[in-house]
Amino acid sequence: MGLRFPEGTVVRQVRLDVEDRSCRRCGGRVKICDHRHHRIWTLQGAWHLTSRLVHCSDSSCPGHHTTISPESELSITMPHWGIGWDLFCWLGHRRFARHWSVPQMRAELSDSYRICLSADAIEKHIKRYRHMVAARQEDRELLLKEYGAGPAVILTIDGLQPEKGHETLYVVRELTRKRVWFAEALLSSAAEEVRRLLVRAKQMAQELGVFVELWMSDKQDAFVTGIAAEFPGVPHRFCQNHFMRDLAKPALEIDSHAKVQMRSKVRGLRAIERAVLQEAQATATTENVREGAVAADSTAASGAAQVVLDYCASVRGILNDDQGGPLHPPGLRMAAGLAEVRVSLTRSLAAKKGGAPSRC
Repeated sequence: MGLRFPEGTVVRQVRLDVEDRSCRRCGGRVKICDHRHHRIWTLQGAWHLTSRLVHCSDSSCPGHHTTISPESELSITMPHWGIGWDLFCWLGHRRFARHWSVPQMRAELSDSYRICLSADAIEKHIKRYRHMVAARQEDRELLLKEYGAGPAVILTIDGLQPEKGHETLYVVRELTRKRVWFAEALLSSAAEEVRRLLVRAKQMAQELGVFVELWMSDKQDAFVTGIAAEFPGVPHRFCQNHFMRDLAKPALEIDSHAKVQMRSKVRGLRAIERAVLQEAQATATTENVREGAVAADSTAASGAAQVVLDYCASVRGILNDDQGGPLHPPGLRMAAGLAEVRVSLTRSLAAKKGGAPSRC
């Protein structure tokens, strides 16, 4: 049975029988010869599958020594698996569609479904799921069916490196059908290694009977030279994302320099906060000593002091905002945010005559 359920687990007993009770060889009756037990986790809970195995009752029949399993068993799980197909698909969807981590999946399974799976078991099934998806993506029959009309296609190649020092995964995709043709990890990004992938893409295009009308990639030398050699005359356009990112580099450098200048001018936030807290604490302590009580620092700052602290927190959030990318430079947002704070301070001071602009 393999899998052991935790003590106290409610286990559902499921019996599976062969649908066809006649021998496929001689047409005679089959009889039960053995039982196979299989314990699995499903999204409906713990199941104990009991498959009744049969063989032909006629000892002279060639099928007498052939054991037949229930057909419905494979619709529930695979041999030697500890989970059912429903849980298997749940793991694959959470990992590759929602990008959940293994600890997240373990916690959700335990909290919502009372399923106890180790991290190693989850990783093993995720690996199986990935292999199945890859096999389906490269299935020649499906590809021939989808590209049966022999259309023109657009191919793209790019390298994905999960972490520095790890192998780079090169992916060749077809954009008109939004399909991954294949992916392969390469130890080296040398032109010879990359060209081997381009040769494979050329062979696939020939097998499918499609015409490659366009290639897209970044400006990596191996891509440029390899595509020109293997696909002469085919236009090669550079990726818009890479193009925009390279085009925005000078603007981002200027934007980064502007952020440094603004941060250098807006200083002293912590000193202002400390002074306000100390002043509020001293005031509160003086008042509470008369009543025989001691006030906490967290409640000492109130009224005008709290307004100053709120302004300081707002400015700190503006200075620490680095998101946005080339289309929404963070330096421009920083300048706009600081300008709004200045307008707000000016408006507040105008409402109180005799006020002086704050340095924060």
